[in-house]
Amino acid sequence: MQDANINLDLKKLFNSMFGFILIFFSIIIVFMSFFIVSPGTVAVKTRLGKIVGSYGEGIHFKIPILESVTKFSIQIQRADIKTQAFSKDLQTMDVHMVVNHRIQQGTVVSVYRNLGLYYVNTVVDPVVQEVFKSIAAKYSAEKIIGERNELVKEVNEEVKQRLMAKEIIVTDISVVDLDFTDQFLKAVEDKQIAEQQAKMAEKLVEKAKKDAEQQIAKAKAEAESLRMQREAVTSQLIELRKVEAQLKAIEKWNGVLPGYVGGGVPFISIDKK
Repeated sequence: MQDANINLDLKKLFNSMFGFILIFFSIIIVFMSFFIVSPGTVAVKTRLGKIVGSYGEGIHFKIPILESVTKFSIQIQRADIKTQAFSKDLQTMDVHMVVNHRIQQGTVVSVYRNLGLYYVNTVVDPVVQEVFKSIAAKYSAEKIIGERNELVKEVNEEVKQRLMAKEIIVTDISVVDLDFTDQFLKAVEDKQIAEQQAKMAEKLVEKAKKDAEQQIAKAKAEAESLRMQREAVTSQLIELRKVEAQLKAIEKWNGVLPGYVGGGVPFISIDKK
């Protein structure tokens, strides 16, 4: 009788545990039957490996075990890309670029099917590196340093066009770091200093040349003035000056003749013309 009671108790315990486990798994299955898509995200649902649709933000149903969900962000994503490239004159540069990109909600299924979840590593990174290297090879190292914005602009245009064909939208590409070797940077700095000194010397030479031209012009003007003055002195002018001098002397005479010892009477000669 006692054994029967024990067996009955064990059976009840087993039934209770089985019921608890059944409830537990039922709850898990219920939770697995739904998935939530947050704002800025699109979910792609597959059933036994086949894409059956895409879903925007909100709560959605799926068949546990048979169906799975992969989520894609449609917000702007940042991809850090580092590479090494060569300039036209074979100078080595280390480059760090930031590529801001996104995919559209309507193209998520196509991107998932054709490019996969890790499309940044398989598509974006290789394309950006290839484009940058090919464009950088057209510029000399000095031009890259002096006209960096032109290089970045050209890279942006080419990358945007190529990735748009793969349904990836690139908003912008920034070159956050671009380093050449220390020896090359030192050579560029020395050249810039030499060019500045040459320009300064050229300005000094130009100033000295202008000063000399001004002195020559001044001397020519003075010589011309003297020449004109000499030409203006005629014989008539000389005689006129003599008459003017004698008239001034008469005006100053007080009427007293000067006295001389043993001489005749002095007189003032006035020419009559």
